[in-house]
Parts: sequence; structure tokens; C-alpha cells
Amino acid sequence: MYKLINKVLTIFLGIIIVGLLLIYGLYSGYIRFNYPSLTEYPVQGIDVSHHQNEINWQQLDKERVRFIFIKATEGGDFKDKSFTINWQKARDQGFVVGAYHFFTFCKPGEKQAQNFIETVPKVVNMLPPVIDLEYGGNCQLTMDKSQVLAEITILIERLEAFYQKKPVLYVTQEFFDDFLEGQFEQNPLWIRNIYRTPALKGQRPWLFWQFANRGLLDGIDTVVDLNAFNGSKEEFETLIKN
Repeated sequence: MYKLINKVLTIFLGIIIVGLLLIYGLYSGYIRFNYPSLTEYPVQGIDVSHHQNEINWQQLDKERVRFIFIKATEGGDFKDKSFTINWQKARDQGFVVGAYHFFTFCKPGEKQAQNFIETVPKVVNMLPPVIDLEYGGNCQLTMDKSQVLAEITILIERLEAFYQKKPVLYVTQEFFDDFLEGQFEQNPLWIRNIYRTPALKGQRPWLFWQFANRGLLDGIDTVVDLNAFNGSKEEFETLIKN
């Protein structure tokens, strides 16, 4: 009887240890759910903000990091403190760069557009501006759906008019389902899904995929978001030149 109990306890303890190791591996970035290959997705990149601290741009693997989206602004007045230095150093190292704006529910679209335009220079061969649409870290939602869409529309139109590129919409699955299904279909999507390859309702295509939020790369001493472009190297070149 005691042998059976000891055996059960040993198995139970082993399961707990394996579970804890798995949790640690996922949290620390050593284990991911997605590992898109460079054969299937030859153009991959990252997105960064001040949360990545000081980046050693020379150490970044340019085979794995072909593009970088850099946080520029949030809401009507917040400017990421690391944007300017990240933008300059990434460009100096030859990376293709783009900037993103975190859309908030508590500021008008016009004011948010002005914040971004004041911060992000218009340069040749840059990626389209990105509007980050998600619930996490946002203001309390007090508007109805039509009001939210109206403010996003203003932001899209202002950024497209200034940068002459259709803004990319970064979305979580939840935000897409609640607001974007059937909306802004001319704007490319950048979808977050750290568990599997994205599949949106209505088979709507996506252009970028954030496949991990705790990636590990030489040159960055924190975890970082990993992304893939849904297309060939030639299609990527077309994107930045148009």
C-alpha cells in the first residue's frame, strides 16, 4: 500500500515539476507556441518601445530581423521616450522601420493623429503607419461602437493623407471581433495571435502576424514581440516603396 502511495506521489510531484518548468519556459521566452520558419515567412521582424530599454542595434540578427515597428505615440499627448533614439539608430543600421500609435478611447481621433504626425517624420522607404487597436492598457470604454469607429476613421484618414500610405491596423482577436469585422477592409491588418496562425472571420487576409510576445534576441536584454510579414521579399519591398 505504501509503495503505491509513494508511486502516486512521485508521479504527482513529477507532473507539478514539469508544469512549473513549462510555465517558466513560456514566461521567460524559452518556449513559444509559434515557430514560423524563414522558408514560409522569409521576412520577419520585431516591434519595440521604451520597455525594451537600450537596444544594441549592431547585435541584432539581420536575417531574423528585417523590419522594426517602433512605438511613437499614444492617445493625444503621450510620446514614447525612446522613439527618437530607436528610430535613428535602427535606420542607421539599415533596418526597415515603421512607427505605431496606440489608439485610446478617451481622446479624439484628430488629436491623436496630430500627436503622431508631430512625432514621426515622413521619410522614404518607411513602413506604413500603424494604429494599435486593443483593449489592454486602454482607457475605460464609454463610447458606443459607432463613435469608436468614427474616431478611428478620422485617425486613418489623417495619417493616410499625410504619409500617403494606407495605415496598417494592429488588432487583437477580441478587438477585431467587436469592432473591425467588415470595417476598414482596404486597410491591411496586423493580427496578434501568440497561439496559432491567425484565421479571421470571413477569411479576411492579414499582412503582419505578431506570433510571440516574449521573444529572445541578442542585442535586447528584455523579451520582445516577434512578427512575420505575410508575403515574399519582393512583396515586402513593394510595400515600403509604395
